[in-house]
Amino acid sequence: MSTFTIDDRLLRSTEWVADLPLCRLFLQNDTRYPWFVLVPRIADVTEIYQLADADQTQLISEISLMSRYLKEELSVHKVNVGALGNVVPQLHIHVLGRDPSDATWPNPVWGVGVAKRYSTEALQEGVDRAQAWVMTKI
Repeated sequence: MSTFTIDDRLLRSTEWVADLPLCRLFLQNDTRYPWFVLVPRIADVTEIYQLADADQTQLISEISLMSRYLKEELSVHKVNVGALGNVVPQLHIHVLGRDPSDATWPNPVWGVGVAKRYSTEALQEGVDRAQAWVMTKI
């Protein structure tokens, strides 16, 4: 049995926020969109159906949690959820906020443009804000 690890490509583009009951939660380091990544802490899983039924239910709860954060706390117009895995096969779910004024609205965000990284201070503020909110909900 393999040990759970996070793919290096995810680690290079995100900042850890919290460990939820199932997933490790990250903030995507891209100022163009409020964007989170959920990674179930289970080794060798590439697809949602590979999770046990209870874990699938928990995953939906954690996706909903971050969707609520984006809508209620960051006031985004629309929440997009995706589990593509074409580049990084490890199961991970993107939960991001979209607005008509964003860089690619209404088109998909995947593979368009270049990420605009947060400053060190802004990245920490984003992590702290999300972490504080999430910890009151779990």
